[in-house]
Amino acid sequence: MAADVIGLAPSTLVFIVLGLTLVAFIWGRFRYDLVALAALLGSVMLGLVPAEGAFAGFGHPAVITVAAVLVISRGFERSGVVDIISNQVLKVGENLFLQLLVLVGTVTLLSGIMNNVGALALLLPVAMRLAREHNTSPSLLLMPLAFGSLLGGLTTLIGTPPNIIISSYRREVTGDAFSMFSFSPVGIAVALAGLAFIVLIGWRLTPKRSGQSSTDEMFDTANYLVELKVAEGSKAKGLTLQQLRDELDETIPVLAVVRDDDRRAGYNFHGALEEGDILLLEAGPDELQILEDKVGLSAIAELEEDAEEEPEASEHPDAEPAKKKQPAKEAAPVDTEGLQLIEAVVRNDSMMINRSVRQLRLNHQFGLHLVAVARDGGRLKQRLRDIRFKTGDVLLLQGSENEISESLASLGCLPLAKRELHLGQPRKLALSIAIFALAIVAMLFDLLPAAVAMSTAALISLLIGVLPLREGYQAIDGPVIVLLAAMIPVGEALETSGGADMVASALLRFGSDWPVVITMIGLFLLTMLLSNVVNNAAAALLMAPIAVSLANGFNVSLDPFLMVVAISASCAFLTPIGHQSNTLVMGPGGYRFSDYWKLGLPLSIVVLAVSIPLIMLVWPL
Repeated sequence: MAADVIGLAPSTLVFIVLGLTLVAFIWGRFRYDLVALAALLGSVMLGLVPAEGAFAGFGHPAVITVAAVLVISRGFERSGVVDIISNQVLKVGENLFLQLLVLVGTVTLLSGIMNNVGALALLLPVAMRLAREHNTSPSLLLMPLAFGSLLGGLTTLIGTPPNIIISSYRREVTGDAFSMFSFSPVGIAVALAGLAFIVLIGWRLTPKRSGQSSTDEMFDTANYLVELKVAEGSKAKGLTLQQLRDELDETIPVLAVVRDDDRRAGYNFHGALEEGDILLLEAGPDELQILEDKVGLSAIAELEEDAEEEPEASEHPDAEPAKKKQPAKEAAPVDTEGLQLIEAVVRNDSMMINRSVRQLRLNHQFGLHLVAVARDGGRLKQRLRDIRFKTGDVLLLQGSENEISESLASLGCLPLAKRELHLGQPRKLALSIAIFALAIVAMLFDLLPAAVAMSTAALISLLIGVLPLREGYQAIDGPVIVLLAAMIPVGEALETSGGADMVASALLRFGSDWPVVITMIGLFLLTMLLSNVVNNAAAALLMAPIAVSLANGFNVSLDPFLMVVAISASCAFLTPIGHQSNTLVMGPGGYRFSDYWKLGLPLSIVVLAVSIPLIMLVWPL
C-alpha cells in the first residue's frame, strides 16, 4: 500500500489530497472536473481508493439520476414552456415588485421539478426582455432570479444534485433513500421565506447598473450600426474584407456587404470590394474616424449631406458623428433579411470556454460572426481574435436567421435576445409533463428507484421525439458528471480512512458542552462556506460522511444532520463561482465578484434561521 511506503496514516493522506483538491478548486486554473479526476487517480495511487473500484462512481445511482434529470430538463426547454411562461410573465407591467414576484416565484417553482440551472436558462431571456420593455435595470432582476433557482432546488429530490447525493448516501448507510418529497416540508418553507425576503427587501441590496448591466448599452448596437459606401478613389476599392482588416489593423467587423441590392453576410463575402458597394458595420465614432482616414470609407449619411446642403461637413469629419449616423441607423434593418444579430451568454458547459474564435472556427464551422464580447459588465476592447471565452461572457453574434438557434445550442450558449428563435415545440408539452408525472408516481409508490424512474422517463422522451437524441447527449453536463463520479470514491475514502470520524470528533469535542443544535449550526456554516468556493455537489459529497459521524457521536438520528448538509450545500449565495446559476447571470447583469455577498449573506442568514428549527421539528433527533 502506497500509504505504508510514504509512512503517513491513510486519514492524513486523505486530508492532504482533499486539501490540495480544495486549493485547486478555489484557484480555478483548471476545470473542476479535471481537478476531481486528478484527486481520484491520486487517491488510487496512494492506496486510498481500490483500483478495481476507482470508476464505480460512473455507475452510482446519484450520477445516473443527475444525468437523467438533465435530459428531462432539456426536454422541458424544447417543449414550449418558454413561450407559455414568457407570455404570462410579460403581462406584469412596470411594477418592479410584481416583476420580481413573478420571475423569482416562477423560477423557484420550476426549479423544484427540473434542474435549477435549466429553470434559470428558461427564464433568463424572459427577464432580459422584461427589463428592456419596461426600462428596468437587469441587475435588479437577474441576481434574485439566480438565487430563486437555488431556493427552488431545495424543495424536491431532483431539484439539485446535493439532494440526490444525500438521498443516495442515506440509502448506502441505512438501506433507505429519501423519497421525492422528503425534502419538501423544510425546503418549501425555506424557499418561501427566501422568496419573501428577496422580493420585499433583498432586491434593494443588488447594484443598480442601468448602464453597464444592460447588454444594449454594453454593446450600444442601436447607435453604432452604420452603412459605409465604397466611393470613387477610396483606398478600400479592390480590397477583400480580410485585406481591409489587415489595412485597418483594428477589429471593426463587417456585418454585411450590399452590391446591386444583393446582400451578403460579411463572413460569406470573399470577393474584392467595388465602387458603390455598401458595407454594414458595427462601429463607434473612433472607428468611423479610422475608416475615413485609413481607407476612405464614409457613412452614407455624410455622403448625402455632402452632396446636398452641408459641404463643409467633410472638413470636420469628427464634429458630430453621432448625429450624422442617425439616418444610417434608421436605414439599416439588414437583420430582417436573413441576417440576425443576437446576444448570448456562455454557459458553464460551453465548448467555447478557454478557446478563441480561431480555435472554434466560429465562421466556417457554425456560420456565426462574432461582433463584440462583454465581460464583467463592460465591453472588451482587445481584438476579438485574441479573446479566450469564459463562463458568463456575453456575446454579440451575427448569423443566418434559420440556423442561429442550432448553432447556439451546439456551442453551449444561451440566447438573451427577444425569444424569436422558436426553440420550443408546444405540441410536445403535454407528453413531457405526462412522462415526468409517471416517473414521479413510480418513485412515490416505491415502484422504481429514482435513478431507474428518471432514466426511463429520459429514454421515453428521446424515443418519442420530445428531445432529439443529439440534444439529449448535449444536455448531459459532462463536467458535472465527471465531478460527481470522481468525487464519490474520494468521499468514501474520507469515511473508510477514518478522516470523517476525526473531523466529527474534533467538532464533538468543541461542542460537547453545547446543545446538539449548536453543532448542527456549525455543520451548516461549514458546508455553506465550502459550497461557495467549490461545486455544491462536491460540498455535499465531502460533508455527508462527516454529518453521519457527528450523528453517531451524539447517538442521534442521521436524518437531521443529512438534511442540514442538503440545505446548506445549496446555499451558495456568497460568490459567483459557488453555483452555475450565479455565474450565468454575472455577465448579463453586469455584476462584480463583490456584489453577491451583499444580498447573499443576509439571504443565507434567513435560510439558516428558518431551516434549523424546521429540521429539528420535521426530523427530530
